[in-house]
Amino acid sequence: MALTAHAPLLAYLDAQRPLPPVAALTLRLAVVFAQWSQRRRTRQALKQLDDHLLRDLGLERHVAQAEARRMFWQG
Repeated sequence: MALTAHAPLLAYLDAQRPLPPVAALTLRLAVVFAQWSQRRRTRQALKQLDDHLLRDLGLERHVAQAEARRMFWQG
């Protein structure tokens, strides 16, 4: 009875196959590029915030500027 309760899950897991190495590498690169793009956008937006909004975030201007100067590949 326990086996039938999990039958859909087991069927799903059986249907999963590991990605071929090239596809796995492509997927990993896509994820890294998306992270870099998000960092760039958020750091650019951080530059635009005024002191009032920075205070709302709990940041001081010099801290925000230091973060905004970081390159997108720097985590």
